[in-house]
Amino acid sequence: MKLDLTVNGAEKGIEIVAPAPECRFRVDGVEKLAHVKRVEPDVYSILLGGRVYEARLERAGDLLVALVAGARFELEIRDPRSWSRKLVLGGQGVATLAAPMPGKVVRVLVAVGDAVEAGQGLLVVEAMKMQNEIKAPRSGQVVSLGAREGATVAAGEPLATIG
Repeated sequence: MKLDLTVNGAEKGIEIVAPAPECRFRVDGVEKLAHVKRVEPDVYSILLGGRVYEARLERAGDLLVALVAGARFELEIRDPRSWSRKLVLGGQGVATLAAPMPGKVVRVLVAVGDAVEAGQGLLVVEAMKMQNEIKAPRSGQVVSLGAREGATVAAGEPLATIG
């Protein structure tokens, strides 16, 4: 999955080749491997290049702020497959969650109208023989579900909307 990033005002592109915990990604054409483990809500332990980093995430409106090794990184993440939709990482408004890659919906864990908390599982998508739980980026109410159990979904296809 390719994403456009703005990191402290500088444009970057990143391609997620394989998701966490054994995350493979490409930045500026260079592929890297990082072992990522969530140690508590919004805190991750990352092993990258033989070094261990602790990343603390905070939400500031449409931005995601990452605190790593004493440095502060303001991130804006955009899905280039959708000209109008940002990946919402917190804050106000409506959050539309899209399929990170092509796959099959194996479980829907919520219904329209359900109240959800940030980090709560909404549905499970199976891709490349791995099951990936799609979680709510923030608290709110399920406004719509574009996915049904057993349905095949394309990368970038809307799965759920939180309002």
